Amino acid sequence: MTRVSYNQSLGRSRDGIPALTGVRGPRPSYTDFVCGRYTHMFKWKQLHRLMELLSWPDEELTPRYNVAPTQMAPAVRAAIGDVWSGGRAGQGTSGREGVLLCWGLIPSWSDDPAIGSRMINARAESVDTKPAFRQAFRRRRCLVPISGFYEWRKVEGAKRKQPFYIRPRPGVKTDGDEAPIFALAGLWERWRGEGGLVESFTIVTTEANDLLKPLHDRMPVILPREAWELWLDPGVDDAARLKGLLRPFDPGRMEAYPVGLAVNRPAHDAPDCIQPLSGGPA
Repeated sequence: MTRVSYNQSLGRSRDGIPALTGVRGPRPSYTDFVCGRYTHMFKWKQLHRLMELLSWPDEELTPRYNVAPTQMAPAVRAAIGDVWSGGRAGQGTSGREGVLLCWGLIPSWSDDPAIGSRMINARAESVDTKPAFRQAFRRRRCLVPISGFYEWRKVEGAKRKQPFYIRPRPGVKTDGDEAPIFALAGLWERWRGEGGLVESFTIVTTEANDLLKPLHDRMPVILPREAWELWLDPGVDDAARLKGLLRPFDPGRMEAYPVGLAVNRPAHDAPDCIQPLSGGPA
């Protein structure tokens, strides 16, 4: 089996984004989606301790301050043997593995991998019926660990939207003391092309909570630790039970603050992306 690896997959697209080689076509605006950019600032061993990983790639993670669609990013899923055997409902998984996937789900039946750039989000309300996502929703669910994400708010009289950074609220109990994270609900898929096997993912979204409503009417689904096992279990395919997890996150456990326009450039990936503007967290 030829698998497209992390290093092989990272190419340089026309706008400077490290991206899956061969994926081309119009790139939708970051403001067209929910959580169109995000950050991750942890190592695999931190995720191993926090999310009980049995295995992970050799390539070490480095801090990312501006992850964009079509880029490779870490995800956590049930051990691959559980996925392909289908698992058995109620027995959980035999373990979790950390993997690097391309952001933007490419359906297995697609003729063109460029479709992935338009599949970075999956609406919770239709995730079990939409052809691009329904099979992955049944058997191939994952967690997308992030440190925070960005949303953009329209500003009256301004040509550009104001970016905001959303992260776990400091001082409030989170799902990781060593490396506070949000664990987003995701789906993953396999696509085989001439260049080999590509594994990709999408982020599930739901209606916004009270903190984020001024920024966007949607938000990524953030799963609490007690929901991880059920979400990852490939033996569970009860749509109603799974969709019951896809709720807005507690606004008291997160904060949002405005940041500069540097994050608007996909090629810019530096700590100043999350530097607060005057005014501080909301």
